[in-house]
Amino acid sequence: MANTHVALLNASFEPLGKVTFQHAVRMLFREVALVEEQHGDRMIGPHPWPRVIRLVRYVAAHWLYRPAGWSRNGVLLRDRHTCAYCGHHATTVDHVLPLSRGGGSTWLNTVAACASCNHRKANRTPAEARLRLRITPFVPTRAKLAAV
Repeated sequence: MANTHVALLNASFEPLGKVTFQHAVRMLFREVALVEEQHGDRMIGPHPWPRVIRLVRYVAAHWLYRPAGWSRNGVLLRDRHTCAYCGHHATTVDHVLPLSRGGGSTWLNTVAACASCNHRKANRTPAEARLRLRITPFVPTRAKLAAV
């Protein structure tokens, strides 16, 4: 349980991301954060076992509204683990224009896909594989990914 992550909220209750459990405990003992949601009745000294913590003072987080860096996990979060072709649960990332044809690993060229649709599409474009994209890929902000 101590290796888990804890959700971090700004003083205004907007999500800032996640911190390690150890970092969350240090923030509680330094009194820069409060527990908003706890795990059952467990305690760590005078504090409840945190699941969600909130900062005591507001932190201007302009960096959250910049475009997020591309990552496989980010694509799955952006698309809410939903296949862009059939709507089932997605576990893989598909390149709309395959890497072998000059496509890159970018937000606008990747979508979440289930294994069967990704295998069916293979090294082709969606049109060549007779698949229709149900979503339009977009570049999310860091705040958008943190909120998912």
